[in-house]
Amino acid sequence: MKKYGKRYKEAKENISETEMSKEESLSICKENATAKFDESVDVVFSLGIDPEDSEQNIRTTVSLPNGTGKEIKIAVFAGGEQLSEAENAGADIVGGKELATKVASEEKLDVDLVISTPEMMAEVGQLGKILGPKGLMPNPKTGTVTNDVSKAVEDFKKGKVEIKNDKFGNVHLSIGKASFEINQLLENLNEVIVEVERVKPPSSKGDYVKSVYISSTMGPSVPVNINI
Repeated sequence: MKKYGKRYKEAKENISETEMSKEESLSICKENATAKFDESVDVVFSLGIDPEDSEQNIRTTVSLPNGTGKEIKIAVFAGGEQLSEAENAGADIVGGKELATKVASEEKLDVDLVISTPEMMAEVGQLGKILGPKGLMPNPKTGTVTNDVSKAVEDFKKGKVEIKNDKFGNVHLSIGKASFEINQLLENLNEVIVEVERVKPPSSKGDYVKSVYISSTMGPSVPVNINI
């Protein structure tokens, strides 16, 4: 069982279980981000979907207007000129078949995102046991399988993030840092809300967005009404 510190418990006691406006919840979240580092601000959507039904799984991307405030490490699998294009765009690790062989032998790839050209997916696909558990396998739906690797790298470096549900039907992602202004976090949150609602599966029944909570890395969760 996870243990919480005194500061967390005191903050939690002062938070109402009643849903608040987006601005109020973000303000409370920032107030309770009192750690010695710049905490991330995360949002969690509990969705009325069946995660075991592939047609109801959510996987898309959204570009946050103000970025995430986090530097992400990107690996690109490509060949020819696309390798230098990816590197010039800011990719941290680039390579082709030799990189795939190295990752397979070392059984690790320390990055936050993997991008691949379509022709390299035959090689990357063989790394499923390494990339899959970390959620790093490139996917056309998220723009991580593309011939325009330089644009993909630039977009994700600037604040494009992936939205996908977990096995419980929840979507969890960062929308910025506690040091961001409230209006910056609000703009990012609104973009995420629009995209989550846009990709509602047609076969989803009942309430689609059941609840939404916002929290900082070390702070308690704050219930938010995304409609006000």
